[in-house]
Amino acid sequence: MELEAEAIGLAAARLDGDFARAVELLRAHAGKVVVTGVGKSGCVAQKLAATLCSTGTPAVFLHPCDASHGDLGIYAEGDPTILISKSGNTSELVGLLPALRGVSSPLIGILGNRHSPLGKAVDIALDASVRAEADPFNLAPTASTAVAAALGDALALAVMQARQWTPEDFAARHPAGQLGRNLRVYVEQVMHSGGDVAWATPESSMHAVIIALNRYPLGAACVVDGAGQLMGLITDGDLRRALESNEDIRHVRAEDVMTKHPVTIAPGATLREALQMMEDRPSQISVLPVVDPQTGRCAGLVRLHDLYQADLA
Repeated sequence: MELEAEAIGLAAARLDGDFARAVELLRAHAGKVVVTGVGKSGCVAQKLAATLCSTGTPAVFLHPCDASHGDLGIYAEGDPTILISKSGNTSELVGLLPALRGVSSPLIGILGNRHSPLGKAVDIALDASVRAEADPFNLAPTASTAVAAALGDALALAVMQARQWTPEDFAARHPAGQLGRNLRVYVEQVMHSGGDVAWATPESSMHAVIIALNRYPLGAACVVDGAGQLMGLITDGDLRRALESNEDIRHVRAEDVMTKHPVTIAPGATLREALQMMEDRPSQISVLPVVDPQTGRCAGLVRLHDLYQADLA
């Protein structure tokens, strides 16, 4: 893994104007991109085609052998081709060059040898060379495929940024799965509110808070004033600490143990934003009060569990 990581780092340091030219070529093309390769490079090519599609650039994988048997019909005039090869001398790809020129395809090579026949033939050659493979015999494609895949990812993501692709655009291409769900579903669709939440006032006794938490076991109670403004949050952890430090809790009030100014989320935030608030922090949290940013009123709670489990089908 360290050898592959080193190879990727060296490839990143070699990026030059050819990479920028490749990005601009793909950004400016309104149609699709064709990606091709053989063997392990073909596997990398398939992955790159999928990454391009998911980041706003229509792309297809073309097996070079099938291309010579009718699949060249997939091309529209001027569709760019990305050719991936470690040696730069892959016979199936070299043999495909005249046909690609026949459909006016601009050629981008992700190549382990830019001085190879493919390196000399393509319009833009990206340097995917490695000092050695990661296996002890320097035979199995490992570091070379890692570098080719990383260059492909860099190319796809740079084009995505150049096209000003947004998370909303990404969500439209990922309607299924947890990733798509986190981008297209909003907190207000999965949150708990009203009579399903443990509520308290700053003056509430700990006895009353415990009863509310037992009745509505969401992991926290929202402490609000008479106007519904959030004053604080009492989590199960706050409750345990209060019990540990007070032998007699009859005099303890909610305001004595609540977390003032807790982290909150808006009803219109996406599940992805809620997940980032909960997890991208030194001390992770599992529940968020939901507060209307316009009125400041607390609308309820959303739990980490809700981000993954709610069925909206």
